[in-house]
Amino acid sequence: MAHTPSPTHPAPPRRRRASGRWPAFAAVALTVGAAVAVRPGADPHGATASGYGQDDLRRDADVLTELGVTGVQARVTTGADRDLVATSGVAEVGTDRPVPDDGYFRIASTGKALVATVVLGLVDEGRLALDDTVDHWLPGLVDGNGNDGRRITIRHLLQHTAGLHDDLPGFATPEEYHEHRYDTYTDREIVARAMRHPPDFAPGEGWGYSNTGYVLLDMVIEEVTGRPWHQEVEDRILRPLGMDHTYLPGETPTLRRPHAHAYEVYPSGERVDVTRVIVPDPGGYVSTTADVNRFFRALLGGELLTAAGLAEMRDTVPVDEETQVLWPGGRYGLGLVRRPLSCGGDYWSHEGGESGYITLNGATADGSRAVTVSMTTALGGSPDDPVRQEQAASRLVDHALCGTTDPAGRDG
Repeated sequence: MAHTPSPTHPAPPRRRRASGRWPAFAAVALTVGAAVAVRPGADPHGATASGYGQDDLRRDADVLTELGVTGVQARVTTGADRDLVATSGVAEVGTDRPVPDDGYFRIASTGKALVATVVLGLVDEGRLALDDTVDHWLPGLVDGNGNDGRRITIRHLLQHTAGLHDDLPGFATPEEYHEHRYDTYTDREIVARAMRHPPDFAPGEGWGYSNTGYVLLDMVIEEVTGRPWHQEVEDRILRPLGMDHTYLPGETPTLRRPHAHAYEVYPSGERVDVTRVIVPDPGGYVSTTADVNRFFRALLGGELLTAAGLAEMRDTVPVDEETQVLWPGGRYGLGLVRRPLSCGGDYWSHEGGESGYITLNGATADGSRAVTVSMTTALGGSPDDPVRQEQAASRLVDHALCGTTDPAGRDG
């Protein structure tokens, strides 16, 4: 099952949302203190060599709860046993239960980076080519209304330059959430919905975020390997990296414990607990801040792909104007986003949002530093709310990376 973007908000970084974008939240902040943990090996005061420490991370997390986000957990990884972890807010509205600093959350479109890594691994092995067409692997599937799988390549799908129009079922109201949160759709059904519409642009002649494109990539992986796509993710990424807290819940609507509850606040101002939901793959992955940091550090550190494969992944194109509002100066590669750092250079990431769980992340070019922030409320009472939330979370990522890395590590 997937959701339709809101007509008033751009919807790039996410697989799907309860209303497609960040629904509204009241201006009341729900902060009930903040907690910070410093992992073994860190400075006892939580400071790194460059000065960004626990007080800084806590302040950046508090900014988000002051905006109205119910709960926040953030982790900065700067080396072995040197994680800084901060939480802010509460795990559940109406309680004073703190947000777990190692809690599970839905990573949504961050899972696209996992899928892209598998595809680039197959390219490294010569089993797949970026210039292969969709029709070569999935003959006749992308067809009709001007859609033509013979003109769309694997690169187009990875880079969101295929022009495929998303037509994903959504929860535009609380009533729709309660009625449809357990609905399921097959990959072919999601693709068929997209085929009802003409493409947004000709392949390679524009940029438009397309969840349908990554559904097709799942199917291509299965055609190439003869195995379930998620088994390739498991064998190539999760197991080798020891990402034991990253998993697909399938048709189980709940998360493993511990986890904070997730909330959507709709334009009406109504706040709804949307923790229970069945999520389509690959956006269905559940993970932790530690696992997400581990993945991005390994990927950018050259542990998962050849140098040539990683270079292809970091070959970027400009995003559309709507997305530039969320990612100023951002560019999209093959399942990776490049964004500028305020201190110079760039970082790499792939954020995501799923039914109240909003995740931003980033890692330096060499993978030596990584940060992940998970929020448990999607703000959107006005068109400006999701932008303010994105900007505040982006500043946390920027502060953490700029404050914990040397200039030599900021080459992007």
